[in-house]
Amino acid sequence: MASTPFELKGKTVFVAGHRGMVGAAIARRLAQENVEILTASRAELDLRDQAALFEWFAKKKPQAVFLAAAKVGGIVANNTLRAEFLYDNLAIATNVIHAAHLNRTEKLMFLGSSCIYPKLAPQPLREDYMLTGPLEITNEPYAVAKIAGIKMAEAYRSQYGCDFISVMPTNLYGPGDNYHPEYSHVVAALIRRFHEAKLSGAANVVVWGTGTPQREFLYVDDMADACVHLMKVHSSSDMVNIGTGEDISIAEFAKVVARTVGYTGAISYDTSRPDGTPRKLLDVSRLAALGWRARTSLEDGIALAYRAYLSENKQATE
Repeated sequence: MASTPFELKGKTVFVAGHRGMVGAAIARRLAQENVEILTASRAELDLRDQAALFEWFAKKKPQAVFLAAAKVGGIVANNTLRAEFLYDNLAIATNVIHAAHLNRTEKLMFLGSSCIYPKLAPQPLREDYMLTGPLEITNEPYAVAKIAGIKMAEAYRSQYGCDFISVMPTNLYGPGDNYHPEYSHVVAALIRRFHEAKLSGAANVVVWGTGTPQREFLYVDDMADACVHLMKVHSSSDMVNIGTGEDISIAEFAKVVARTVGYTGAISYDTSRPDGTPRKLLDVSRLAALGWRARTSLEDGIALAYRAYLSENKQATE
């Protein structure tokens, strides 16, 4: 079953969430395939609105779906907007997955998140560790919604025979990231902070937490390439981790970002800020067995991300 090839060529492919960092990268990657890409902005189609979504699906009949739409954010956003993160992400997952089933979509990929794994799970994180222990409390609502989406894809496969699969990307960064000072993820937050410190000549940059947590980072265009690859070759209820299989401490990572940006001042740590999970490293052996490995090194990826930040945020260079 897992080796059943899926022919993307000539298909109409709906990228749900094409304006987000992940969806945009998948759309960029699909431009290299001979497919018709379907997209709908939030103004055109609110994925939380079941009636509107079902009508859109019935009219467009996408043959393949990449479900990359989600309400996302860093530790502060996840912990502050708990109801929104739960409601929005549950609504998006249930509506799109059910619409795909009703309209006989040939294949759907649900994108989860590595925060679905228990806070203190053994490392590296294997796919079968999901639901074996308590979640990190700061992003529990988001994780619960993602787990529900994974279980839904699994249930629709088992009950209806739908070719719905789930993948689990690690921490992503690159073009289209969110650089909000409070609600961004660590990569975007540090790129912005070091860049602004360089411009202002600040003697010190404060990094949240202790700097000790270990994190794995994947360039978003590598993730998109993995998704397209898995869409073609993977067909199973078993989800697949997408990552590099390598991690780095936040303190070491901060040095890489500072070096890339050209910031030469001091780096200190605000230990009153939460660290989140102590370590998150994905076991990518299932992905490797399916024939894919990450290609972009961390240094190259951060350089590309910084270039994207400068072009996306023109005011940052003024």
